[in-house]
Amino acid sequence: MKIMIAPDSFKGSISSTQAAQAIDRAVREVDPAIETVLLPMADGGEGTVDAILWNRGGKKISCSAEDPIGRNIEAYYGWIAEEKMAIIETASASGLPLLKKEELDPDKASSFGTGQLIVDALERGAETIVLGLGGSATVDAGIGLFQALGLKFFDVQHKELPRIGGQLSRVESLDASALHPKLSSLKLIVASDVTNPLLGENGAAAIFGPQKGVSDSQLATVEQGMERFSRLVVEATGEDHIQKPGSGAAGGIGFMLYSFLHAEFRNGLEMIAEISQLEKRLLECDLVLTGEGKIDGQSLYGKVPVGIGRAALKNNIPVIAFAGAVGEGIERLEEEGVTAVMVIGERPMPLEEAMLRGEELLYESAKRLMKLLSIGIKYGGEAKNE
Repeated sequence: MKIMIAPDSFKGSISSTQAAQAIDRAVREVDPAIETVLLPMADGGEGTVDAILWNRGGKKISCSAEDPIGRNIEAYYGWIAEEKMAIIETASASGLPLLKKEELDPDKASSFGTGQLIVDALERGAETIVLGLGGSATVDAGIGLFQALGLKFFDVQHKELPRIGGQLSRVESLDASALHPKLSSLKLIVASDVTNPLLGENGAAAIFGPQKGVSDSQLATVEQGMERFSRLVVEATGEDHIQKPGSGAAGGIGFMLYSFLHAEFRNGLEMIAEISQLEKRLLECDLVLTGEGKIDGQSLYGKVPVGIGRAALKNNIPVIAFAGAVGEGIERLEEEGVTAVMVIGERPMPLEEAMLRGEELLYESAKRLMKLLSIGIKYGGEAKNE
């Protein structure tokens, strides 16, 4: 028997690589004869660096950067020297997991740290950057990121603005003349599973703002500021990307990447699947084990377990997904190729405890599953031989 192990990260708990290795340990402990294929996956969010480095080689580079509210932290990005390629996640320096719930503040949270990672990669000699846009804590439309890259923003008195987070209405003009010179020859590939436009009922503020601390009373102000700011950018660049799919990704960073860097946008999961040769390697396997932190009806829209399920369904390969939590709509996943969903907790527990114990809980859950499968294989085989 050959099993593919292809999980996403369990966000805020364990990386996709840690998850894959935990499942692999459980499989081998129960039945060392089973062959495994490990393919850590991602969709452009947390775990994108790990997934690409696992499949392409390279190393992680530590880099001092600012977190969303300006504290100095050690962030990282992936580096493949032979290809002069850097892989950067907004989640590393500008991600939600870096903040406690009470620290979420759309007026202060800035993407500046992600810009610092890009600058470090450019100075290292990067000619290609893959930028994963998932998991950001910001609704600053990428102002912070571009300030790190040299773009200047001014208020009504033409004074240069410092970090302003999501207070976009303060911007009256901008100056792109000091943008980092190496950006002009950079190939920028954006990995994202988000297709939302910048503005409107499906835009960056309306859909993703609440998880970043935007209250109901703030929503109209944030949307108005984003609309006003986007018009300034359109006027400055002569290009209108406001309604372009993906412009609302990472609190509007997508819009700025379109506007100033003419980025190539790729579906994050599809890109990782292509790099890892997922579909080709599926043909060698009898079963797929995948998973992520939460699985529900929203997983149908570009999440890793469903993407894996759809690929496996073409070849009638069963898929079992592990989840830290499940929500409404999981019954719809079966028709998309996800045969079964298993919750990894063995008993009710606080979320904080579950996340701290994520690797252990996943390992134990995978071990229970493999024991059940071994019973089926053993007695199923005996029945066939009678």
